[in-house]
Amino acid sequence: DSVTTCLSQPVHYVICKLGFEKTDAYDINNILSGNGEVCWQAVTEHVCYLESDQSVDYIKSIRLLGPVCESVNLYFKSLTKEQFVIQYASWFHWTNCTEVFLEVFDVLQYAQATEVALGLMKLTSCLERALGDVYLLKGNDCPFLLRDLLASEQLADVFGQAVMNVLKVFIGSPHGLNLRNVLWHGFASPQEIPAKYCAMLLFLTAGLGQLLQTYLLQTKGVLVHRPYVIFISLEELDAFPDLNNEILSIAEELVKLSSFVLKMMLPFWIAALTAFKQSRYADSVILLLPQLEVGLRLLFTTSNKCPNRLLTAESSALYTTFDEMLAKLLDNEEVNQLPVVLEEPAMASDFLWDFLNHQEGPRIRDRLSHGEINLETFPREVANQIVGFAITILCRFSDEDMFSLKEHMVIKPLMSCASCYRSRFHPISRLKKQVLECMKSILLWPELPTVPEEQVQNIKGLEGNAEADTLILMVSEVISQLQHYMPQNCCSSDDPINSVLTERLLVELCDTRICTLYSPRPVLEVVVVLRRISAQCHQVSQQVIAGAGLRYTQWVNKTLRSRQRHNYRRMLNSIKFLSPVLRLILLLITVELVRVHLVCKKNPFDYQQYLKFLKSVLQYTENLVTYTSPEKNKWDETMELTKKALIKLRKISDRKLMLMHLAT
Repeated sequence: DSVTTCLSQPVHYVICKLGFEKTDAYDINNILSGNGEVCWQAVTEHVCYLESDQSVDYIKSIRLLGPVCESVNLYFKSLTKEQFVIQYASWFHWTNCTEVFLEVFDVLQYAQATEVALGLMKLTSCLERALGDVYLLKGNDCPFLLRDLLASEQLADVFGQAVMNVLKVFIGSPHGLNLRNVLWHGFASPQEIPAKYCAMLLFLTAGLGQLLQTYLLQTKGVLVHRPYVIFISLEELDAFPDLNNEILSIAEELVKLSSFVLKMMLPFWIAALTAFKQSRYADSVILLLPQLEVGLRLLFTTSNKCPNRLLTAESSALYTTFDEMLAKLLDNEEVNQLPVVLEEPAMASDFLWDFLNHQEGPRIRDRLSHGEINLETFPREVANQIVGFAITILCRFSDEDMFSLKEHMVIKPLMSCASCYRSRFHPISRLKKQVLECMKSILLWPELPTVPEEQVQNIKGLEGNAEADTLILMVSEVISQLQHYMPQNCCSSDDPINSVLTERLLVELCDTRICTLYSPRPVLEVVVVLRRISAQCHQVSQQVIAGAGLRYTQWVNKTLRSRQRHNYRRMLNSIKFLSPVLRLILLLITVELVRVHLVCKKNPFDYQQYLKFLKSVLQYTENLVTYTSPEKNKWDETMELTKKALIKLRKISDRKLMLMHLAT
């Protein structure tokens, strides 16, 4: 309750007061031509520069632009929606988000603080994406950060440096108003964002559209919009049950009483839950993510005894953001205490890392804030997970007198899901998924169409299956030496291959709980190699499936030449031993994954030597991909290559596998 702002005194002054110091009215006609176009020269004249280095003087510029922004705000309020659409809608087409900008106009008519802040977040997100598309007219790799984008020569070439300097006063520079960052990182409360700045950015976006149209006509260029990111495999994101109105009503009560919520931020929380109820899922998540960040920042600064970090940092320092709050160590190398404060540290951190940070995860905050997602089609499934997680955090940081709400029958399933959450997008989790997908592919082999054995035997000049049988026997020997690393009673002495190299065993091993939070570097380096091995195995399987299907069709249609028939026979022989060999490698990957984590946790070992061993397995699988490719079809070489690899594996397994050998 004692926290009344998250803006430091200088930042609060710049955003809330500086642009109001000049009170004289500004004539809108000075910056607006008769046909409604922006007079950019009149706008840019309000940007001041330092005498020392001719860089933008942000303080003077904001002070001078204040009355201009107010004039634009009043001008927009004087227009009807129809007038605004007729005059300006076409100038927003370059953003590929015309409807978002028309919505912002609607919001400005009523100037409800929370909606203005939401509109500004959406506007800056869409504007950044559109500016990135313009950048690609002249450059290749679009900068990730808005400040770098606005500082680029490419945009200055299209719009002019003076125009870009106007934009930098409002967004993209920590020395200016920096509206995008203070909102997206949860520093500004609704009442601290003047509506006139939102109006000015709407006006400037239309003006940019006018300049761009002129540029494209002169250069005969075409603006291409990059495709939006589309969430695939939504079932992978399914961590919490579907949220109904009863749960959301309880959440509205929790919001008002939870210590996680700063009181001046309460309108954002209420608006987020309301948006979810109204099926405005992008709005809900846009409103909620900054509030999760500021709530965690409050816990972070309290637990690590650095209360000053709750406020916006000055331009000379970095913000305290999710990345730092989720890190293992602080800048001073001391242990971050936030995970200790969270009752389920692994759960909360794993969820946040999964949904916000991991490169193979949805990275929702990055993609929303940088305009990479279509706001109109944002999936309910994703919003459901963010809101569900937020509700569990509210519960954890509610007083004991809220016991009846926390123990409510519709809340308990959420808490249960939260407590058993496991990372889905950490490299270790992705490796487990890869292994099981590869296994499913290999298990399709017995269903492949094959020529009857008696027909194959009629091909002259080929030896029998003795060599393949030898390789299968070698696989059985390696399996027998691995038994004490696997669950009991999973190996039959009569048929070690089919009793051990099963999907059921891999699933059981993959279910072994491995703490992914703050995985040591050696473990992550090992996982990188194991994932590459798994990927190569999967490619071999796909090539075998495709090749066997094609050759069978050609056999039936009698289009195989003599040499091709011989090669087909070799392929069928190879399939007999390749299936157990690939399944053995998947088993080794899974066993080694579990054990490298345990060994590294207990005592350091020479993991570089261990990596050398793993890379030799990787080399084998890479060669296997080459030999089994449709271009090569080298099945005799595949057999010889596999024999050498199994001999090496058998030697290592005699020494209890390389990892245990090194560790002891």
